[in-house]
Amino acid sequence: MFDWANQPYFTVITTFIFAPYFTAKVIGDPVEGQSLWGFTMAFSAAVVALGAPFLGAIADAGGRRKPWLFAFQILLAFGCALLWLAQPGQLQLLPLVILGLVLANIAAEYSIMFNNALLPALETPRHVGRLSGIGWGLGYAGGLIALFAVLIVSQPELIGIKLPEGEALLGLKRDSFEAERIIGPVAALWVALFVLPMFLFTPDRPGARLPFLAVAKAGIAQVFATVRHMRDYGNLLRFLVAYMIYYDGLVAVIGFGGIYAAGIFGWGTTELGIFGIALNVIAIPAVIAGGWLDDRIGSKRAVQWSIGSVALGTLGILSITADTVFFVVDVAPRAAGAGLFSSTGEQAFFLCALLLGLGMGPMQAASRTLVARLSPPQMVGEFYGLFSLSGRATTFLAPLLIGIATALFDTQRIAASIVLVFLAVGFVLLWNVKEPVRD
Repeated sequence: MFDWANQPYFTVITTFIFAPYFTAKVIGDPVEGQSLWGFTMAFSAAVVALGAPFLGAIADAGGRRKPWLFAFQILLAFGCALLWLAQPGQLQLLPLVILGLVLANIAAEYSIMFNNALLPALETPRHVGRLSGIGWGLGYAGGLIALFAVLIVSQPELIGIKLPEGEALLGLKRDSFEAERIIGPVAALWVALFVLPMFLFTPDRPGARLPFLAVAKAGIAQVFATVRHMRDYGNLLRFLVAYMIYYDGLVAVIGFGGIYAAGIFGWGTTELGIFGIALNVIAIPAVIAGGWLDDRIGSKRAVQWSIGSVALGTLGILSITADTVFFVVDVAPRAAGAGLFSSTGEQAFFLCALLLGLGMGPMQAASRTLVARLSPPQMVGEFYGLFSLSGRATTFLAPLLIGIATALFDTQRIAASIVLVFLAVGFVLLWNVKEPVRD
């Protein structure tokens, strides 16, 4: 239920609906907006990277994870609520919107870290991949329902509801983009409601019953001790370096895919919502099947298959513009007033993006399972902190490079080529990781 509660933030806000709205409408220029979005995500990722190992080790020393989860879930909801202020023409409110994005992204990532640290104690090593896959699948299902809700509220005519010109459901006004802005506050309520079962029913480790200052000192000291003896954990270190690279590419393609489509095809909320729904529909069975594959062939191989699928889809996206597909085939651009996904370029983009849906969930689910398989039980929080660090240590790099390249070359297409480099390097580095034999 944690994944169900938190995934709509990533699905609706940072990927399919709010991010393209922010870049195209709030900022008003897709290129400038993509650059600002990249810098904002890069800053929050850097903050996560710096703090994750220390917070994870402190949680190990203190025992309990839920108090940390509770604090960051509150912060996530607050950050989401601030996004209501994102209105075109109200640039004086832009700093508060940026603050909301930064707080929400930091809180979401730290929450994931502490949730992951609960995973190894809830299932046997042989079936932990299945549990991880089911959780991630429920997350995609939550994101799917959230996307349906956004579409119905913003475009009620899709289900046959006729409203006066300029109005959406719930009394929201289209001319002030209230249907897009309400996403933030509703995401805050969604988190607050659906995360409750995790807090009520999932067991936590017992607390150490020590003063917080003593726990903090012990945790910080443990991080430095681990760094000094990292050679003793060489296999895990090799995985973390590989993960650091390929996850950077995955985050970039997820974060900028919708922005790219909105820029080259002019997609609005309806097209992006349907696109996101299709992606999630294929991702749900893919990630659940990926959990079974994880337990059957091992987490490492499951990750490699997933990277291949994401890379192939990204290459396909790179080959598409408004009037070309597969780099060299000229096609007619989308005609004004044409139906949904009526142009050949849009249809090709749609099909290539479905390969992302096949790979992105299993890649993430199998990666967090592999950490559980590689970590000593008494250090699982710290190693999930290092997992978050490796996932965030250079996660700012791909958005930063995309932001810089977009600004320098004045084109969004450069983003896909940067993603491919990160995926390829991570795939190669993963070969040297040795997964433990399971009995």
